[in-house]
Amino acid sequence: MTQQEQLLLAAERARKRLRQGIGTQSERLVHSTLKYFLEPDESCHEVKIGSYVADIFQRDCGRIIEIQTRGFDRLRSKLESFLEEYQVTVVHPVIREKYLCWVNPDTGEIISRRRSPRKGSAVDILPEIYCLPKLQNHPNLSFMAFVLDVEEYRMLDGWDQKKKRGSHRMERLPLAVNELVSLKKTEDYAALLPELPAEFTRKELAQAARLSAGATSRAVRVWERAGAICQCGKRGRQYIYQREA
Repeated sequence: MTQQEQLLLAAERARKRLRQGIGTQSERLVHSTLKYFLEPDESCHEVKIGSYVADIFQRDCGRIIEIQTRGFDRLRSKLESFLEEYQVTVVHPVIREKYLCWVNPDTGEIISRRRSPRKGSAVDILPEIYCLPKLQNHPNLSFMAFVLDVEEYRMLDGWDQKKKRGSHRMERLPLAVNELVSLKKTEDYAALLPELPAEFTRKELAQAARLSAGATSRAVRVWERAGAICQCGKRGRQYIYQREA
């Protein structure tokens, strides 16, 4: 079975499960789909371990998988508990390409469908990892950027004239898997660095990685903690960096 076929099967199982009201109340389709994609066996889902519930617990290898769309800082206490005994992978869905579908709130009709100009990449996981400075290099912890395409349905119920600003997001439907990028070793983090000169500034890194200034600052700290880059001087008021790995 190809990854694409595996994703579509996982999405169908997730839709069926959510219609039946099984699982956590706050769970959305992308989260549930990734759960079935990464572990088809439902008996491994939502397993209580100590005071916490793991998204996936693979008993045969003692591995826990947590799927987190954002706010890695919310995982801190749970991870600290799990990491004492288990190998843990935090999976972060990254939207590479998004198709926006606008829905009429009165009729349910899809008014338009267009591709969003913004494209995500695996590097988008780094600003999230920034929130776990003391755990990032824990020997039992790894991360995975799950890069996929989605179709996003939004209600035309916003407050501006076109009804788009402040609109309500209904759901995201996974369409395709692009890549799964694992991060544990220094080399894994170094592989996320874009093509750069031997010495570079944060501004140059931001442009090459297509990150905002704030996201770049957080990503730089993650690369530094992983041993992938280091400061090597200053150019005026700007710090200069170089690869370490």
